[in-house]
Amino acid sequence: MHLVDITMFYATEGNGVSTYLNAKARWLARHGRVQHTILSPNVDSGGDAPALVRVPAFALPGINGFRMPVSVRAPARLLRQARPDLIEAGDAGHSAWAALRMRRRLGVPAVAFYHSDLPRLVGPRFGQTAQAATCKYLAHLYRQFDLVLAPSRVMVEQLHEMGVHDARHQPLGIDSSVFHPGRRVETLRAHLHLPDDARLLVYAGRFTFEKKLPLLIEAVRKLGRPYHLIMIGDGLDLPRHPQITYIPFKRNQRHLARLLASCDVLVHPGDCETFGLIVLEAMACGLPVVATTGGGVAELVDEHTGLLAQPNCLDSLAGAIEAIWERDLATLGANARRKAAEHYDWNEILPQVMRRYQAVLGTRGLDEPGARSICVSD
Repeated sequence: MHLVDITMFYATEGNGVSTYLNAKARWLARHGRVQHTILSPNVDSGGDAPALVRVPAFALPGINGFRMPVSVRAPARLLRQARPDLIEAGDAGHSAWAALRMRRRLGVPAVAFYHSDLPRLVGPRFGQTAQAATCKYLAHLYRQFDLVLAPSRVMVEQLHEMGVHDARHQPLGIDSSVFHPGRRVETLRAHLHLPDDARLLVYAGRFTFEKKLPLLIEAVRKLGRPYHLIMIGDGLDLPRHPQITYIPFKRNQRHLARLLASCDVLVHPGDCETFGLIVLEAMACGLPVVATTGGGVAELVDEHTGLLAQPNCLDSLAGAIEAIWERDLATLGANARRKAAEHYDWNEILPQVMRRYQAVLGTRGLDEPGARSICVSD
């Protein structure tokens, strides 16, 4: 059995798609005989686990450093050479069309994973007409796949509204042995020259327009001391302030986990996340979460693990940050850890993904032995 993932959003480390594919590769290497290859424009061909194949591409401004395949022909040729038994496409561009070309010409089952909320990204930049056109495009594209997965229920509903009625909810996951409360170090405040009573908030991820980070910064400024915000990431040049410490993004997951676990509360002000992997990673580290009711993050946070604020509302966000300190942070953090570890560890999530693959392969009538045993020991 040969599974091939193809996407322009894989870059070995550093984003949710990369985390998902790397976790899948490690899980498959431990649990089965499934051969796994990742095709991406952002890697060098070769490597041990996973096998990486570079797709010819060019740089495109505005997509966070990722590269766009030069055509459908090039990734389709590489897919044909790989001879996959199943393909998963992780973007809605040339990678998806290349997967569908293999499906149409050679009968290879094709799965799509809807990682990015494209209409929500297009609308604010190009207007409602472009947003409506994006929805029509996605509907036309995804109706042709054997299976479409989305990481949150809100994204499944969005696909249903577009006319993709068979989309299925498939959460992503975390490594709960890496993201663990035991990573906490008690010297972070001293290292940052902060008083012992400083209330450490943390945000981690890309600094981009849709993350609503100016709103978070303004909320911290409004609250004043003893609140202090640690911003872990790269991207937009954001305002400097004595209550804010900027730290470059930690691509090493253990380093990131140590920082997260050493803070008090994760704050995520965005309202258009398709999932919110960093939220789960912080929860697994034992952190309560302040987020908003918009997007997929709201499905991860409940009254037992944090608080939800109104989207795009300074007073609501500041109020939620202040209110969470009136709760029992230790209990909230323990609940958050339990929820993340018991329901979202990769050892829970990836067997779900494998069973979905198995269902697709079964409906396509493949008799190859590996295809029938893709979901091996959990």
